[in-house]
Amino acid sequence: MINKEAEITSLIESSYQELAQTQSLGETEKKYLAKGGIFSQLFSQLIQLEDPKEKRKIGDLLNNWKKELTKRIESVRFKETGKKAKKKEKKSEIDIYLEGKKFPLANLHPITQLIQKVYDIFLRLGYQIVESPEIETEENNFTLLNMPANHPARDMHDTFYLNDNWLLRTHTTTIQPWVMKKNLNKELRIISAGKVYRRDEDDATHTHQFTQVDCFAVGKNISFSHLKGTIELVTKELLGKEANIRFRPSYFPFTEPSVEVDATCTRCQGKECSVCKGTGWVEIAGAGLIHPQVLKKCGFNNQKFSGFAFAFGLERLLMIRYGIEDIRHFYLNDVRFLRQFRNY
Repeated sequence: MINKEAEITSLIESSYQELAQTQSLGETEKKYLAKGGIFSQLFSQLIQLEDPKEKRKIGDLLNNWKKELTKRIESVRFKETGKKAKKKEKKSEIDIYLEGKKFPLANLHPITQLIQKVYDIFLRLGYQIVESPEIETEENNFTLLNMPANHPARDMHDTFYLNDNWLLRTHTTTIQPWVMKKNLNKELRIISAGKVYRRDEDDATHTHQFTQVDCFAVGKNISFSHLKGTIELVTKELLGKEANIRFRPSYFPFTEPSVEVDATCTRCQGKECSVCKGTGWVEIAGAGLIHPQVLKKCGFNNQKFSGFAFAFGLERLLMIRYGIEDIRHFYLNDVRFLRQFRNY
């Protein structure tokens, strides 16, 4: 039994030294302050002292020691918590001198980039951008464009039908009925781009799906010279000032007269290649003056109004400009191919 002041003083000094050197604050706290620890034992022995003065003196000594030891333990715990917080904060700090991780830059698909270029050109010319649905009715895709049910031109479109009336549009010319029926006898300048679907055989220059841009203008006294001038301007903007084009007579039910537009093949310069097939020219567009019957079917006065229209495939333009030998490259999603158009 500890009943001498000197013995308790020695324990006090020992506890302070142990606290200062401890590697485990929890163990020190458990040793002295927990139930069954040193303080619990000393206070139980205090009851056995017979001298009231000695009992009071040792009791005060024990209480002061316990209070001071508890205070010191809390002080050490607070410091350790602060160190951990600073260490965690330092670990989470951003090192501005650390070399950053390089992420590969993405770029828009070349067709999307070309659509934006085409829109920029036509916006400068005063045209309005309009979109039309890819799923169309027979009326918009054929009938209103001067191709009735018994017209042989329908056989020229190997069409993807969804049912007896609905189909995947075979051309973006369907934009004409959409716009003209809502703007009767008004002057119009419209540009539209989107996917079209035909059951073509897949080869270097054909596929069942491609991207088409359709342009048409309606007004008074519009002639073929307006059409020719617009196509020449757009072609040189897209393919370069050195690009040459030619017009060949053709037939489309919705234009009269009609022409095919060819551009010089930049891949082989007239020599044999899979793009121009050795002719030196690549077909890029179909064009003509809007047929009077189309104007009439869409509600326009075809005695006062006339117009022109042309549509071209964007893939063909990219093939000519960059000498791409196969249209299917645009749909294979090969990043080695697509990354080449990062600065297009």
